[in-house]
Amino acid sequence: MNALTSAASLRDHFDRTILALWRGPGFNAALRLAHEALDASGTTPLPDVRYRAMACARQLFVFSQAGEAEHAHTLYASLCQTFADRTQGGWFYSVDAQGAPLDTTKDLYTHAFVVFACAAYGQRLGVPEALDTARETSALIVERFKARDGLLNAALDASFASVTSGPLQNPLMHLTEAWLVAREATGDAAFDTAITALAEAVARNFLHAPTGCIAELPLGAPDNRLEPGHQFEWFWLVQQAGAQRLGASGLQDALARAFAFAVKHGVDPATGAVAAALDEQGRVTDATQRIWAQTEYLRALATHGDTVVRATLEAQIGKFAQRFLTPQGWVECRSASGEIARADMPSTTPYHLLTAYRALP
Repeated sequence: MNALTSAASLRDHFDRTILALWRGPGFNAALRLAHEALDASGTTPLPDVRYRAMACARQLFVFSQAGEAEHAHTLYASLCQTFADRTQGGWFYSVDAQGAPLDTTKDLYTHAFVVFACAAYGQRLGVPEALDTARETSALIVERFKARDGLLNAALDASFASVTSGPLQNPLMHLTEAWLVAREATGDAAFDTAITALAEAVARNFLHAPTGCIAELPLGAPDNRLEPGHQFEWFWLVQQAGAQRLGASGLQDALARAFAFAVKHGVDPATGAVAAALDEQGRVTDATQRIWAQTEYLRALATHGDTVVRATLEAQIGKFAQRFLTPQGWVECRSASGEIARADMPSTTPYHLLTAYRALP
């Protein structure tokens, strides 16, 4: 079996098994939202305590890219009707089990995924209103989340009046991803300018020079960490952005080093499994193996410029499928020794599977 055949088997599993979970038992038809998680059997939703806007946005992305227009239209309508804050602007973080606002935090990670999903959905299925939603949310992000040195705050209160969390790596990464998709979907060159400014700000504030890695917290923060999965994710993003949009950030060269560092210190050579976190010297500080980090490793391997690196993809697909996919769906997390550390299947994970599989040969 070559890498092409192996990749096709992953896509087949996704189309036949994963999508069926979230069309069927994973979907709450009354609220028109995906449940937050299914049990390991894929037949029963976990009791709903909340529904997150980010999770709805990820499901919208998945079903729009799968070409399932009716379900995608339903999810877009639910996103707008359930999570939009029509009083103070922006998007609620979550609603409760009855669909009433629960956590009204204005969260950058959530807003980035609204931009990402609405841009992708609007382009894929020809929905101009969704492209407008992406543009409007982007403008709000730039205006209301603004922080020091070109960065953006991670969270504010419901009225945007007070900062509840300063800049963090992860939402900035996903905003970069969102703006790349929005640029393609809208053709608006203003997104290029925004990407350049953000890439340079991330490099100034998060780039760990000795390793080339993007740290989770601003440089100098106590207990900072390097996540291998995020190095693989950034590696792919900077390739998509290209040198021109990365400005003077130096991120392309840095992430090439970060890729090698993450493979050396964060990937188990026997199982191919990616650990959750390292310290700045490369010591594993969290050995949990989360499925999303595995998918980012696959995507980075598939798009790496070195043919020797790409040649390892076929074997890695096999290790991934054996360790993390099941006839019922997937395993969300394993421990370093292989035990299942999280048995349920969250509605957010299909986004990770699909984005990786689309990059495979």
